[in-house]
Amino acid sequence: MAKAETDLAEIKAAARKAAFARRKQAFDTQAPGAAGHLAEVLAGYRGVPLAGYMPIRTEIDPVAVMAEAAAHGPVGVPVIQGAGLPLEFSRWQPGGALREGPFGAKVPEVDDYFDPEILIVPLVGFDARGGRLGYGGGFYDRTLERLRSRRATLAIGFAFDAQEAEELPLEPTDQPLDMIVTESRVLDLKR
Repeated sequence: MAKAETDLAEIKAAARKAAFARRKQAFDTQAPGAAGHLAEVLAGYRGVPLAGYMPIRTEIDPVAVMAEAAAHGPVGVPVIQGAGLPLEFSRWQPGGALREGPFGAKVPEVDDYFDPEILIVPLVGFDARGGRLGYGGGFYDRTLERLRSRRATLAIGFAFDAQEAEELPLEPTDQPLDMIVTESRVLDLKR
């Protein structure tokens, strides 16, 4: 690994560590209704194929909003296909049978893949310009690149306010978010 790559990896690791600490604090002290703004945003997209995620550890929880959306159209959750590969999205229904997926996130018992047009994207950190710091596997970057090459795809980062950073160490392959929704606000960054 070249020195610049090593330096960037170290900078990203430090940024992740700080963002995880801020996220844990926000998770531990969150008030009810953290997904209210997300519900308002998605109400304008009823019936559009959507993907959310099953929260793990201290991620902000979109499941109630996903359940509401499922009454109007297809909703999926990400299923990791393998290292270096984009995610696939399997249809999810509230109360549907789930199995253990990679990294501890639950996935539907039976795979029924489709391409969403809106993604609710989990993250570790974000900035006000739509930059996203994920877990480091590049899954969402590869997935958004693939989906955006096929059709317009709206990427909504869902996070606690505390996860915002002034500046993130980003790379050219990092896919920007179109919108960031927190427990207190909506940042619309559509370009």
